[in-house]
Amino acid sequence: MNIVCLDMEGVLVPEIWIAFAEVTGIPELKLTTRDEPDYDKLMKYRINILKEHGLGLKEIQDVIAKIDPMPGAKEFLDELRSITQVIILSDTFEQFATPLMKKLNWPTIFCNTLEVAENGEITGFKMRCEKSKLTTVKALQSMGYETIASGDSFNDLGMIQASKAGFLFKSTEQIKKDYPQYPAYEEYDELLAAIKASL
Repeated sequence: MNIVCLDMEGVLVPEIWIAFAEVTGIPELKLTTRDEPDYDKLMKYRINILKEHGLGLKEIQDVIAKIDPMPGAKEFLDELRSITQVIILSDTFEQFATPLMKKLNWPTIFCNTLEVAENGEITGFKMRCEKSKLTTVKALQSMGYETIASGDSFNDLGMIQASKAGFLFKSTEQIKKDYPQYPAYEEYDELLAAIKASL
């Protein structure tokens, strides 16, 4: 049994924090897992900036409501789901992902949860498990699945390295240079063909 594990942001939908940074005009929020490998450090940094500017969950959700999946993402996912099992493994949060999953025809997603005060202030976050993508891939493998993984950032490398086949998709030049052993693609049809060949 095969199961494909895909990252969400940067692979199927635009980066939420970059979109939010552009709308609010706060360049510090453009930092993502492509820039900062330590997710805990990155999220604490983001929460502090939101607090400084008096921004909360509602403001972020208002921006997310206007975000659409990348062109071709839904069609890619629909075709992939017609031939194999697919799970989206993301370090995003349920409160961010739900409207985007609706636009992608409700694929399965494993992600994290934000801690939100009554006034809408984001006070913290709860990770589903440590090293969530790698841990999930190993758990799937322990249940008899063979995993195929694809993502674009530092936090995807663990699941890519642990899988029987792994691909970089719309990644940075630096990551592609540092990990030349993983095929890197920019178009969904290329990635789809590579996954099909690995099944």
